[in-house]
Amino acid sequence: MNSAKRFDVLRTILSVLIALAISFVIIFMVSDQPVEAIKYLLTGPLTSKRSMGNVVESMIPLIFTGTGVCIMFSANQINLAGEGAFHVGGLIASCVAIYVTGNVISPVAALLCAGIVGAIFTAIPAIMKITTSASELVSSLMINYLALYFGNYMLNNVIGDPKASAASYKLSEASKLPVLFEGTRVHFGFIIAIAVAVLGYFFLYRTKMGYELRLTGENEEFAKYSGISIVKVILISQLLGGFIAGLGGGVEMLSPIYKRFTWTSLLGYGWDAIIICTLSKKNPLYTPFAALFLAYLRTGASIMARRTDVTLEIVQITQGIIILLVVAEQFLSKYRHKLIAKEAKAALKEEEAV
Repeated sequence: MNSAKRFDVLRTILSVLIALAISFVIIFMVSDQPVEAIKYLLTGPLTSKRSMGNVVESMIPLIFTGTGVCIMFSANQINLAGEGAFHVGGLIASCVAIYVTGNVISPVAALLCAGIVGAIFTAIPAIMKITTSASELVSSLMINYLALYFGNYMLNNVIGDPKASAASYKLSEASKLPVLFEGTRVHFGFIIAIAVAVLGYFFLYRTKMGYELRLTGENEEFAKYSGISIVKVILISQLLGGFIAGLGGGVEMLSPIYKRFTWTSLLGYGWDAIIICTLSKKNPLYTPFAALFLAYLRTGASIMARRTDVTLEIVQITQGIIILLVVAEQFLSKYRHKLIAKEAKAALKEEEAV
């Protein structure tokens, strides 16, 4: 591991530890039972099979959206439409699951359609940037509301069950993803999510297209003069990232958690994906670990909130501090310079020895 990677790992670990330490101080300040609250936060998810299942179950959508955002952000395209892609992916998967009831065809068709619609959705800001130079940050942020209101329209006028309040017709049982472990809601989507993360890593770091995408993200002008098609890179990164986010929405909707489509608001997984992307340093292979950390922290916070007087907002504080420290360029900058200097001296000694 070179000095840059060691520094990134060290800074991420220290950011997490500092954020947790600050959160513990806040807990001691506001709680009448701080020790018990911290114990539930740190060990609560390990106390039962169901709680551990909740951690893994919560990881699944985070891995999908985190991997999708890693691919989009690696090309330096700050496309925030992953939130909307996840939403419409779940919507389209629900439509297929309602009207297609084949034993094998239903889940496969639902997930494929969810991914395709997600890809189309994130491609819209990319096409706007290519054709009109519109900022993908602004256009992608606004387009998420189109996903929300389109979903609400479909729920109210097309797939809504008149006998149920703000819910669609029931999804066919044939479309549901099988549960992997009895006594939990951990389902086959977990395996799909891990496969997506591994394939995302392979694409970014083991293919020519992935190299072009990362090079464009690091230096677009250099990539352009090297003969790389920037338009192609933008489109492929956004299409692939959106497909993964849409697929994640489909997997979430076909999980044992849902019997009907009930999403009347955005779930926030697109914003969580930015946290996952930041912690994993845009490397899809690390997204399951980042998702595990965030899911574990939130599950522990939920248990803590139910059993003590500390509220869930403590997790928001922890997340915010971690992000601030991870992205802060000057955090541990002196240590980074020392690592670089040490590595340079070692290389110079090797050359002199030769």
